[in-house]
Amino acid sequence: MLKLLTAAQTKEADHYTVINEPIRSSELMERASKAFVKLFIEKLSDRKKKILIFCGKGNNGGDGLAIARLLIDEGYTFVKIFIAEISEKSTEDFELNLERLQLKDTSIFYFKTAEDIEYQECDILIDALLGSGLNKPLEKEWEKLVKKINKFSGYKIAVDVPTGMPCEGELFNDIIIKSDLTITFQRPKLNFLLPISSPYIKEWKVVNIGLDENYIQSTSSPYYWFWKGDVQNYIKARQPFEHKGMLGHALIIAGNDETMGAALISSEACVKCGAGLTSAMIPKTGLRALNARVPEAMFTNKEKLGNLDWDKFKVIGIGPGLGSNDDSLSLLKTVLKNFKNPMVIDADAINMIGENQDLLKSVPKNSVFTPHMKEFDRLFGTHDSWWKRIETALKKSVDHQIYIVLKNRYTMIFTPQGICYFNSSGSPAMASGGMGDALTGIITGMISQGYSIEKAVQLAVFSHGFAGEQLAQKMYVVPATSLIKNMPYILRELLVK
Repeated sequence: MLKLLTAAQTKEADHYTVINEPIRSSELMERASKAFVKLFIEKLSDRKKKILIFCGKGNNGGDGLAIARLLIDEGYTFVKIFIAEISEKSTEDFELNLERLQLKDTSIFYFKTAEDIEYQECDILIDALLGSGLNKPLEKEWEKLVKKINKFSGYKIAVDVPTGMPCEGELFNDIIIKSDLTITFQRPKLNFLLPISSPYIKEWKVVNIGLDENYIQSTSSPYYWFWKGDVQNYIKARQPFEHKGMLGHALIIAGNDETMGAALISSEACVKCGAGLTSAMIPKTGLRALNARVPEAMFTNKEKLGNLDWDKFKVIGIGPGLGSNDDSLSLLKTVLKNFKNPMVIDADAINMIGENQDLLKSVPKNSVFTPHMKEFDRLFGTHDSWWKRIETALKKSVDHQIYIVLKNRYTMIFTPQGICYFNSSGSPAMASGGMGDALTGIITGMISQGYSIEKAVQLAVFSHGFAGEQLAQKMYVVPATSLIKNMPYILRELLVK
């Protein structure tokens, strides 16, 4: 797994690499610029495009100057450079790259105020003004400049991070370059993985610039990025003589008369991801639908709850479509009183616990909560920013010894050890009803098979997103039912050969 860094930690990794490789900082800048240009050429190979590059006088501007020189060397015929002299100071590496660029046949325009810049028509605009070192909101001439550049035509590419955006933490304001593509170095910035980045980054790509990976992995950051290569190591191949009784019995408690679809989706997802046995506790009105849709699942009658053999279940998933009336609350209390293994708690079950906070004390350790943003706030109080939610989730997961799966484009998994994993898989095409119900069933099914809770959650979250990602290559929207049908094939694809 890749550890994610703050801006300060990235700067330390730069310094460590320079000292210990060893390599001059200007050579590291050259390496970064070459990596940027390589990806640039892959995406925008037309050498006749009109390119404008806006540079500050710090190291981000130095990157911009090096990128300009390399693009010229690659045969791009129209590259015009604008250097903002709003700040008097310049870095040594900026000055070195300026000297190198001045040897080329290109146009360099210096300006001190935003008014000095007229509206520019271009095909591509590269933002290399301020980069990752920003620690305060932009104001005065910087603010005017960003507002003006955002009105320019052309496809906008940011170098490392859009000017005005901090790498982590709250945004200062909306004075940020709106990029079509951000090409960032070594790791995605934490803010790229949150919805707050959406107005300013349509797409981002990471390029490796050769920072010392051993040093990066040794940092104290609680944030990690996990991907296909990680979860592939988790999946267990089915063994000879293995049978359904060895792969766990899962109980899904879900659905109401008017929300039976949620119960069917979560039950089928549990079956399709490999639970040995799946029982569904649903209203009797849904029995015919269950038999038709998920014949592999067994019906469990909630009216016989008092005689239920709780010990036969490895895990319970509860909440999708359950409703939050008195009967549902009574059912939830009974489950919490009698079941001591980890549970997967979603949707209405989360909402009921949010309204009855004392129930949190009864939740078994290592249980998994799977809220979306609004459910999270109902459970832990209103938050006015994503960073405050992250802070709360890190604390609450440790305090209550639970896992929190905060669903998003890059779903976050918070652990009882105080770690936050960002999931790399998924697609906007998955934004449709029932996706959360499917995830609940998949997590429940993975836990039933004997994976550790942490691995089960990571495997479920990644495979759920990966299935949607694969289907999105052929489908405009990915319905939950289509994703579920694809799960056995996705898990087989992920299994290391």
